[in-house]
Amino acid sequence: MEYGLNEILFAFSLTLFAGLSTAIGSAIAFFAKKTNPSFLSWALGFSAGVMLYLSFIEIFPKAFASLAGEMTEGWAYTVTTLSFFGGILITGIIDRIVPNTVNPHEPKDYESVEDKEKIQRSNLLRMGLFTALAITLHNLPEGMATFFAALQEPLLGVSLAIAIAIHNIPEGIAVSVPIYYATGSKKKAFLYSALSGLAEPVGALIGFFVLSFFLNDLIFGIIFAAVGGIMIYIALDELLPSAEKYGEHHKVIYGLIIGMMVMAVSLIIFL
Repeated sequence: MEYGLNEILFAFSLTLFAGLSTAIGSAIAFFAKKTNPSFLSWALGFSAGVMLYLSFIEIFPKAFASLAGEMTEGWAYTVTTLSFFGGILITGIIDRIVPNTVNPHEPKDYESVEDKEKIQRSNLLRMGLFTALAITLHNLPEGMATFFAALQEPLLGVSLAIAIAIHNIPEGIAVSVPIYYATGSKKKAFLYSALSGLAEPVGALIGFFVLSFFLNDLIFGIIFAAVGGIMIYIALDELLPSAEKYGEHHKVIYGLIIGMMVMAVSLIIFL
């Protein structure tokens, strides 16, 4: 299975866009008078809906179709299912490696961080740097997932990139706020936030250069099914709990359903 330079550059640019959205979160933290938790909750629910719908409706069937061309349907479905849960397992292991205290997907009360007299700057700096490292570790499989999705189907890649970009905005806040209040430098806080997001394109590069020599319908089907599992884990373990933390339950559900509906309509129109 071969891809042209334009297809590869397009897929890579999507992962870069998704990763650098951490800088948007950093900008919001610095220039907005107060974050809007209600809107953030809805947006995270929307992003979860996009990921869930695409994983079950588009990614899993496409992975199965790719594998079905290489083996019997029974074996193709079995390998697709195992690869799907393999993606969930790998992402879960990565998530367990990162301590809860610095896990970027454990929402924190950012407004209270402003009280610098109650929290030592060294602790804030340590928290911000460890959060940046945690986000870097989390973003590697996300970048790989977005990259391979975009190679297989550009619209699918765009949809996932937007969903992950929304997902990365609060991560940017999680990195930049403690570093800013620890150092007093918006430039350093913004830089660390942006750099943590670069793990997305790094993940894409690792996936491409490691697997490009072996890429065929069989390998691609396995990878694509694992991508679906990664997206499911992100939606269920990270996006929805964070959305519930930031806002009302029903707004989260409304966002999730609207995200599914938007993807359904877009797939009907463009596919």
